[in-house]
Formats: sequence, structure tokens, C-alpha cells
Amino acid sequence: MVSDTEILAFFRGELSRQVNRKLQTVPLELETLLQDYAPADELPYVISDYSNKYGVDISALDMRNYFPWENLPFTTRVFKGRNFRASVIANRKPLTVKMFAESARVGRWLYD
Repeated sequence: MVSDTEILAFFRGELSRQVNRKLQTVPLELETLLQDYAPADELPYVISDYSNKYGVDISALDMRNYFPWENLPFTTRVFKGRNFRASVIANRKPLTVKMFAESARVGRWLYD
């Protein structure tokens, strides 16, 4: 059985380390929102590696639920403004390492 700490160690090793304004490393924890921690273009590769390493079926994982802003048309993003962006981001589903750990124990993506 896969433990939470094993999955956390995997994500810590695969994702780029984030740095705050004081140039201190921001730790990745089980409940850290991955949308705020990792770039949207890096996560698909890490998730694919996770799927291959732990044998998890991620076909049900719909990234549009977790990154809704990136899936809007360019004109919508430009002309709707910051308030619209804030409301879209506020209504996104959370994506955490704990979700991946729970899914690894079952062998398939449990959420969405």
C-alpha cells in the first residue's frame, strides 16, 4: 500500500521548488493547493509520471475543473477583467497531493 509520505516525497521530487518574496523555499505539504504551487504547464507531466509509477488510472481527471482560467478563450480573459478572473479562480476545485495519495491506494482517480 502506498503511503501519504511516499506520494508527498514523489511530488516534492518532481515539482519545481517555489520561493517566496524573501527567497525562502515554500514547502509542499499534503493539503497545499497544487494550482497555487506549480505552474499549469508542469503539472500534466508530473501527473503522467505519477500515473505510470503508481499504476493509477487518471483518465477521469479533468484538468479544466482545477485550472478553469486557462481554458477560457483569450478574448474572455482579456476583456472580462480582474474581478471576473478572481471569481473564476475562487470557484475552482482544489487539487492537492492528498487527493493523489488517496487515489494511488485505490488505483484510479477518485475525484471530479
